[in-house]
Amino acid sequence: MIERAQRDAIRRGLPRVKGGEPWPPAGLVPAAANPPVAPSPERMPETPGTPGAGDREIEAEPGLGRPETVSATGGIPLRRGLPRVRGGEPWPPAALASVAADIPAAPPQPSAHAGAAPGADGRAETRDAPIPEQGTQAGGSAHPAPAPSASGERAPEAGIRLRRGLPRTKGGEPWPPAGLVAAAVAADAETAAPVAAASARATTPPVAPAIDVSTPLPFTRTVWPGAASRRTPAAPAAPAAPAAPAGRLSRPTWPQALAGLFAAAGLGILAGAAVAFVRALLSLPFMQDFLAAFPGEYEPAVPVEPGFAPWIGWQHFFNMFLIVLIIRSGLRVRSEKRPTVFWTPRGNPKGKISLTLWFHQALDLLWLINGVLFVVLIFVTGHWGRIVPTSWEVFPNALSAALQYVSLDWPHENGWNNYNSLQQLAYFITVFVAAPLAAVTGFRMSGLWPKQAERLSKAYPVEWARAVHFPVMLYFVAFIIVHVALVMLTGFLRNLNHMYASQDAVTWTGFWVFLASLAVIAVGWIAARPLVLAPIAKVFGQVSGR
Repeated sequence: MIERAQRDAIRRGLPRVKGGEPWPPAGLVPAAANPPVAPSPERMPETPGTPGAGDREIEAEPGLGRPETVSATGGIPLRRGLPRVRGGEPWPPAALASVAADIPAAPPQPSAHAGAAPGADGRAETRDAPIPEQGTQAGGSAHPAPAPSASGERAPEAGIRLRRGLPRTKGGEPWPPAGLVAAAVAADAETAAPVAAASARATTPPVAPAIDVSTPLPFTRTVWPGAASRRTPAAPAAPAAPAAPAGRLSRPTWPQALAGLFAAAGLGILAGAAVAFVRALLSLPFMQDFLAAFPGEYEPAVPVEPGFAPWIGWQHFFNMFLIVLIIRSGLRVRSEKRPTVFWTPRGNPKGKISLTLWFHQALDLLWLINGVLFVVLIFVTGHWGRIVPTSWEVFPNALSAALQYVSLDWPHENGWNNYNSLQQLAYFITVFVAAPLAAVTGFRMSGLWPKQAERLSKAYPVEWARAVHFPVMLYFVAFIIVHVALVMLTGFLRNLNHMYASQDAVTWTGFWVFLASLAVIAVGWIAARPLVLAPIAKVFGQVSGR
């Protein structure tokens, strides 16, 4: 029986305090571990069919009192937690104490409890132990305990069963063990008084030292935050490379640089193959006849005065200055996620936009004004015949000029008097198609669009405007690259003199004016930042931070 009690003892774990004893204390064992005494004929039978609800309290013979027992744990109270009901006392009650085994008041007395067995409902049920004779305590006369009543009523419970939870091991029994009960307050106050007095007279077991539960137990860390941790901050990582400032491109990595080199080499190979193919094509007899019939330009139906007026040079400079800053601010608006400076128009607090978007829209208005003036002046002065096709011959001549450009055998250049057909179509599409598309789509996406015009907004959704506006910008970028390349490859100094000096001569005058215009554009590019733009924007509205 002693071996069985040791086997059924509560499993002891880590100490509650550093350097302390393992928890729970050594004397705390399940009630079922008490060594039973020899069976007696006066044993109280169980009531059949009664579910196990804890230890049964054994009624002694009238006038003799109850067996005197003392908790082996020295009255160590259970750890109290939150109340079971709102506003109630902490649970379990203060009077309850964890009971491991009952120690008899006198050494000769056997224990009053026997082993516990699980009831029908899975909970521990304590069977009645043989009642010891009182004579062993007072003088040797035996008084058997009264038998249970015939009505089947069970004896009062000697303790309150603890609430069982999850098992300590996989597939094990719920914890705590079924035989572990809490000391119950006697239901009968008159009977409990003599028992308490007798227990006080009995030998008191040593009291366990006070346990400080305020300090958590030491443990070894086995879990760390994952890569996508949100609540637990990750450990400080190694200092990363500083991010590129807003508006600046980050330095490409080695794989990106190599990919760029291979892409450039591939484009060079394709360009060389295209040049060789077109040269071979133009050497055929029928293509020679095509070039003779359509050399790349035609005589306009409307007479055009040769040369360029000075206002065209100024218009060209303003257009170049504004379009460069428009592309820069447009790309910034497209990539800006969290603006830091905002602009609000006076009298319309709901029209708050970022300062970058305000700058982009202000440049658009200036560009539109410059474009309208250009269109009006070319029709007033008769220079519209340079960029507006006046014959269907423009299409075959444009194809002929394109083939000659690809073959690197440049077509005849006479820009002072007339553009070739490919230039004429490119200028016409830029001025009368791409520019209006950029203006209409930009107006739809801006705050100037009337919000109350529901039918108009439904007929012209903003998604359509966004789908067109960005490709139009890409067209302008491609046009500028090709235009500048052809200017440099087809008579650099003469072409710069045509546009910047208004003269048909090969001198350096137009070149120096061109360099000055580039310096102005560079200053505008650098100055396009909130420190410079904010004072200008305050003239037309209110500027605020985040």
